[in-house]
Amino acid sequence: MPPSPAATAASATTHLALLLVLSSSSLFFLYKSITLRRRLRRIPSSTPSPTPTPTPAATPTLLYASVTGTSKDLAARLSLRLTDAGAPARATDAAAFDPDDLPSVPLLLLVLPTHDAGAAPPDAAFLARWLAETAADFRAGALLLSDLRFAVFGVGSRAYGETFNAAARSFSRWLRALGAVEVVPVGEGDVDGGDLDGVFEEWCGRVLRVVKGEDEDGDGVSGEANGFEEVDGEESDYDDEDDDEEEEEVASGEVDMEDIAGKAIAKKQNGKVDGGLPNGGQNGARAMVTPIIRASLEKQGYKIVGSHSGVKICRWTKSQLRGRGGCYKHSFYGIESHRCMEATPSLACANKCVFCWRHHTNPVGKSWKWKMDDPLDIVNTAIDEHRKMVKQMKGVPGVKPERLAEGLSPRHCALSLVGEPIMYPEINALVDDLHRRHISTFLVTNAQFPDKIKALKPITQLYVSVDAATKESLKAVDRPLFSDFWERFLDSLKSLHDKDQRTVYRLTLVKGWNVEEIDAYANLLELGQPDFIEIKGVTYCGSSATSKLTMENVPWHADVKEFSEVLATKSGGVYELACEHVHSCCVLLAKVDKFKINGKWHTWIDYDRFNELVMSGKPFKSSDYMAMTPSWAVYGAEEGGFDPDQARFKKERRHGAAALKG
Repeated sequence: MPPSPAATAASATTHLALLLVLSSSSLFFLYKSITLRRRLRRIPSSTPSPTPTPTPAATPTLLYASVTGTSKDLAARLSLRLTDAGAPARATDAAAFDPDDLPSVPLLLLVLPTHDAGAAPPDAAFLARWLAETAADFRAGALLLSDLRFAVFGVGSRAYGETFNAAARSFSRWLRALGAVEVVPVGEGDVDGGDLDGVFEEWCGRVLRVVKGEDEDGDGVSGEANGFEEVDGEESDYDDEDDDEEEEEVASGEVDMEDIAGKAIAKKQNGKVDGGLPNGGQNGARAMVTPIIRASLEKQGYKIVGSHSGVKICRWTKSQLRGRGGCYKHSFYGIESHRCMEATPSLACANKCVFCWRHHTNPVGKSWKWKMDDPLDIVNTAIDEHRKMVKQMKGVPGVKPERLAEGLSPRHCALSLVGEPIMYPEINALVDDLHRRHISTFLVTNAQFPDKIKALKPITQLYVSVDAATKESLKAVDRPLFSDFWERFLDSLKSLHDKDQRTVYRLTLVKGWNVEEIDAYANLLELGQPDFIEIKGVTYCGSSATSKLTMENVPWHADVKEFSEVLATKSGGVYELACEHVHSCCVLLAKVDKFKINGKWHTWIDYDRFNELVMSGKPFKSSDYMAMTPSWAVYGAEEGGFDPDQARFKKERRHGAAALKG
């Protein structure tokens, strides 16, 4: 018999209730399960998960582009490290690499400097152009190099401002735009203001971890603290504003490129920028001479004066103490070399000349940003240090007691030791103090601070270095920091025209660099109309990573004479050959109408008369303190500029093991 309607209804109610109970139980246990899993995630596992076995990366491709040899040397070091790690990679010149092979390269390592105005160096120019054009070509797509991993290390100088390592950053940007993954942030080495070797070794360490498969995403040590630009290895987006913000942070923290001992890049700590500078300073102003700079210069024989000055005994001072002859300034202008103090109130310079005789161990900068010492203290300490060095010559064979006694009282100061002395803000006070002590002043400026030249008080003789005669060659030879270097150079020459005291163009001839520009040099004479033109062959100071010069670039004295004779002819009779110093490979041209009187040259200086004139405070001219040039110093004389009162001394040269006596 079928159930009654009431029974059916009761049965349905019972089933529904049971279903509700079961559903509620399921939901409850599901909730508890989820909650439990969440709690378990917060509890560290007592059983460590197995460490994945590192997967070594494929053989890397190591490229370099080099101008001075630094990048090439760094690439060679990395090649050795990679070989030791079991991933041999030969350092290859980027000029020999075909960019079309990039899609098949698994790991690219690139070491390169920044060249002209932020551009890639010549050896990497083709690769740079290929990447830039391909990255801008929509047809290439953002996945062209998706199988490529890469790391870039830049070599540059923070002294060049916004173009510092711009080439390395550009390569990074182009590669990421094409889909490549940056496994190690851009390393930014600073050859002037940072620990290049330290930054490079840190970068190499991160690269090696990638190669070994230990750190494939480049999530290693913080890049900001080690001279690296922070880049997320998984992202290909790039914002130019990031670079601007980073440069502003560096600028606001005043992490100067001049500080070799400083960090390569400033880092933020507690909301403030910290340059990590160990060299102290007072009231926010740091000392120019850091421990690393001090050690390097002292090794070369400098005596560091205060925080930014220096003094060094000249080899010609030692020579004349022995009565063995003086320098060219003795022949040309009558200074007593054994009584000359070579010094500078500013070790910093605004150029990085290829023939720098200090191999760029001094700081660089475009303006004064350091702690400033008192000019009186600088002069006092410089004289004290100079006297100590002269005293050390006592007992040296050949040193004459009377010369030694005279040498303890310097009467000339060559403000040309190194750096740019006219950068020192108190240069006029320093010069005044030297004059009060009856010490003459010979100041050399590198023609990048025309306003400073105009503001300079009368000195005994003012030099402007004219290292090249065209914009292109000046940029190549001097490697100036200023972008408007040529305008500054021309204005510096023009500023000499208004000086009443003795002025000099100083030309340093470098074969293969500037000796072919004689017509351009002749055109520059009218700008400053200097009293004298010193023409000297470059002095070879040995090879270095900062200069490509060799003995092939050093002219003979005959070459200097030929150049001088042609330049005198091109002056139209305004200048004539006045003096020469064969030993220094140097020739002097002088203005005929001012310094050749009755057929006799008057290039020497009456120093006592100059002291009277400068201390009087009245206006005076170069003709007021000139003196007659002795016959032995005149151009073409048999003595070749060697003082006959001195004893000529020639060293016995020994070349190789086969050198013979007699």
